[in-house]
Amino acid sequence: MHLSLDQVSIRYSGQPVDAVHQVSFGLAAGDIGVLLGPSGCGKTTLLRGVAGLEPLASGTLTLAGQTLSRPGQTTPPEQRQMGMVFQDYALFPHLSVERNIAYGLHGQPAERQRQRTAEVLELVGLADLGKRYPHELSGGQQQRVALARALAPDPRLLLLDEPFSNLDINLRERLAQELRTLLKQTGTTTLLVTHDQQEAFAMGDRIGVLDQGRMQQWADARTLYDAPATPFVARFIGHGMLLPIQADANGQLQSALGALPGQHAANSRQLLLRSHDLQYDPLSPIHARLLGSSYQGSHQIYTLELADGSTVQATMPAVLQHTPGEMIGVRLQQDRGLVVFGE
Repeated sequence: MHLSLDQVSIRYSGQPVDAVHQVSFGLAAGDIGVLLGPSGCGKTTLLRGVAGLEPLASGTLTLAGQTLSRPGQTTPPEQRQMGMVFQDYALFPHLSVERNIAYGLHGQPAERQRQRTAEVLELVGLADLGKRYPHELSGGQQQRVALARALAPDPRLLLLDEPFSNLDINLRERLAQELRTLLKQTGTTTLLVTHDQQEAFAMGDRIGVLDQGRMQQWADARTLYDAPATPFVARFIGHGMLLPIQADANGQLQSALGALPGQHAANSRQLLLRSHDLQYDPLSPIHARLLGSSYQGSHQIYTLELADGSTVQATMPAVLQHTPGEMIGVRLQQDRGLVVFGE
């Protein structure tokens, strides 16, 4: 692996517990990894540890076969050959775009600085804006300048901390796709932090879901969605809902949506349910009370209360017209593998 973390823990001075606890994962050369999780889960702390801005309390961190961090040993950030794009871009307001980019090339011959600056400006689509200053650029253009500055020295690893958080939603989605294309074009190994699942899925070859400083699962997007390793991942990815289940006298697993098809472990206690797993069926023996609906144009989201008191959401056809309080016939999709969790 190009980047490898083995049992990495980070603890802030004076704190009783680790901010990051025994995290392990690997990232292949040219791949884009994403650290995903809610605020306070430790993802930015972990990124700072990779950058060399935080020492390790335990574990080792290696890049291209070189150990950069272990307890008592931390290679300084400036010696790690990493590029970093901060959340606020950290551009120098008194320097032009060209000089902002060239700043990361200090020590190289002037002609090489000019050549490389022109190359990365062309790469990020800002070849005509080199003489402008940051305040003369849009948010998306500022982000491109920050990216160009980070790419200019040909880093062994690029680190991105919430790179789209300052942009509006439409621009974020477009730039996420453009940025992935650019990074794949340059073959830049990248580690990105975000709390947004759509960004993570749009960007990442591998995604790590963190909760309370612990890595819950490190996998590709499809695996996280179809085969979550823990109840936390199940709830966090795709806004999953966990429905109580239990075995009846015959050993058949039952839920408020009826018997579960297929074979499952006898100690199964929770069923992963997503809004598209429920279908409208007026002939179904299973009914749920409509609590409210949200019209989405092509469909609508019903919020339903099941017989056991569980509240679930269901994607329903836009043409349905029901009012809160009505009983709605529903059934569980039968054409997919069910994900269940034990005790």
